[in-house]
Amino acid sequence: MPFQITRKHEIHCGHRVCGHEGQCGNLHGHAYVIHFTCEADSLDPLGRVIDFSVIKSLLCQWLENNWDHRMLIWEQDPILDGLQAIDPSVVAVPFNPTAENIAAHLVTRVGPNLLAGTGVQLIRVRVDETSKCSATFHA
Repeated sequence: MPFQITRKHEIHCGHRVCGHEGQCGNLHGHAYVIHFTCEADSLDPLGRVIDFSVIKSLLCQWLENNWDHRMLIWEQDPILDGLQAIDPSVVAVPFNPTAENIAAHLVTRVGPNLLAGTGVQLIRVRVDETSKCSATFHA
């Protein structure tokens, strides 16, 4: 059976869910808590899947550099161009930025690129949008 570890990281960013029928269609933000679960078939010589500091320097730092204190807007959202014209920190993402899509993007796009060559796979991401609401994507 493979070994798994989980590291969590918190970022603060905004989004809007394009087409949402309620208030989530408005610009708003969250203190997202992202839980990265990584897996390896065997442990390293010290008995670890991977050092937690490596997850921090790769996955957590990617979040800090790319999404923390930014506004995530779907590249097909009609307000994207206007927002980017007044605020260059607006980030166009290739998905409607729901918690589900954020989790899937991290597992399928970000994780494989950042963890290549480590012998570890990002197999699951849970995105806590609030203390009451979360979404999880499994590879």
